[in-house]
Amino acid sequence: MAVPSVSRPSLSPVAHRALWVLQILLGLFFVLASAAPKFWGDPFAVAIFDGIGVGQWLRYVVGALELAGGIGLMTRRFSGPAAVGLVLLMIGAALTQAFVLHGGALVVTPLVLGVLAAVIALGRRETLRTPR
Repeated sequence: MAVPSVSRPSLSPVAHRALWVLQILLGLFFVLASAAPKFWGDPFAVAIFDGIGVGQWLRYVVGALELAGGIGLMTRRFSGPAAVGLVLLMIGAALTQAFVLHGGALVVTPLVLGVLAAVIALGRRETLRTPR
């Protein structure tokens, strides 16, 4: 039985490199600037999750999801699924900021991060397909 070859995306070499730069930068942001403060108990992160009102366990769950997503963005195989997961996480963050925390301008950050993750998900959509 022949194994089907994986088709390469129709990205130009420049677009492919630019997407990798975006993946690495966004991945590092999620790992270092977003997940790490949640794990070490940064007072701002603790206050946000106090404001949500469901307990600090959610801070660790969100931190773990951000850490996994950030690492996933920086891998060839998991970049697409990680980007989709981060889009969903950022939708949840934006909705929480808007309707639970009444964050006003703070809603912009997860929306921007979500759009950047969506660009990656679109560019790496070939990693979302399961081989047959």
